[in-house]
Amino acid sequence: MTSTSLPDSLIATLPGAAYTDPGIFAQEQEQEHIFEAMWFCAVRSSELAKPGAFRTVEVGRESILITRARDQSVRAYFNVCRHRGARLCTEESGEVKRAFQCPYHAWTYDLTGKLVAAPNLTKMPDVGRTEYGLASVAVREWLGYVWVCLAENPPSFEESVIADVVARLGDVESLDRYDIGGLEVGRRIVYDVKANWKLIVENFLECYHCATIHPELTEVLPEFADGYAAQYYVGHGAEFGEDVRGFTVDGSEGLDRIPGVSDEQDRRYYAITVRPQVFVNLVPDHVIFHRMYPVAVGRTVVECDWLYLPDVVASGKDVSRSVELFDRVNRQDFDACERTQPGMGSRLYAKGGVLVPSEHHIGEFHDWVQARLGAQPR
Repeated sequence: MTSTSLPDSLIATLPGAAYTDPGIFAQEQEQEHIFEAMWFCAVRSSELAKPGAFRTVEVGRESILITRARDQSVRAYFNVCRHRGARLCTEESGEVKRAFQCPYHAWTYDLTGKLVAAPNLTKMPDVGRTEYGLASVAVREWLGYVWVCLAENPPSFEESVIADVVARLGDVESLDRYDIGGLEVGRRIVYDVKANWKLIVENFLECYHCATIHPELTEVLPEFADGYAAQYYVGHGAEFGEDVRGFTVDGSEGLDRIPGVSDEQDRRYYAITVRPQVFVNLVPDHVIFHRMYPVAVGRTVVECDWLYLPDVVASGKDVSRSVELFDRVNRQDFDACERTQPGMGSRLYAKGGVLVPSEHHIGEFHDWVQARLGAQPR
């Protein structure tokens, strides 16, 4: 079936191979296309609380080492020794005192990436300590997270990442009111989803499924039962139900409201997609922040943080009812994505499926993916 044979109400999706072909997945990972070309939200800044704290993250095909230097700046490097290419840090996270040392031949780099020691290095005066130091990666801190970009010439952060926020909310000031960088992680849940990353993005963009699989969410946000996601409208926030007191699994009272949230934003939920791998969910008393890590063509790890005011976290207040609401939403969504993934390999889906009117904005996402891969939009 082609788009020209469809009724006016429907538009075509990507073909099934876009979700199952390892070659297409490899293209998406490559430097000139998506994950190695764009700004990638890697870690929460608070995970790098002091100099020497580090975390390693897979970005596209590369392992990236992110740390905090002694001047408190955040640095990121390819996690590759400049000598023989051994992986410098094999642990996901940890802390070093002053330097990173390769476990193979003991080449040693300080927190700024400079080569500071190696066996017989003094006998090699022609080896530049900076030239043969760790290869750095562009870094930006925003919203309390560390974003990295592997491109030799990174795109403008303002014209890519922040532009996605403006396209959704109408301005960046509406997001600033939540002071996401000043919030603290009250809970983190990591999901291992057996589905292609694009299926997860598509699911987050639409609410045509909400009445079917999200009974708790539609109780709190009744308008979602109509099938239109908040992201369908620029600046729109879904309003809480009349009898709902908070964004909790049972609609009970929430936690302390974030002071900067305006009266217009109170009792509303906003969802933002920052391409290629971040979802931001805003409610008056907390923020739910998703980061996707595509692992394979049919597997995606999603790290989800529930962020609250520091006093809420420090006091040990019970956040379980707010966590449970979106944890259920996540599990319902990811289960749906995992049910969809096998169908992408069916011969019935070789030419793709269809989008109904409330999903038409997903077509823009499909066009964006195609354009990033160098193909003509459908």
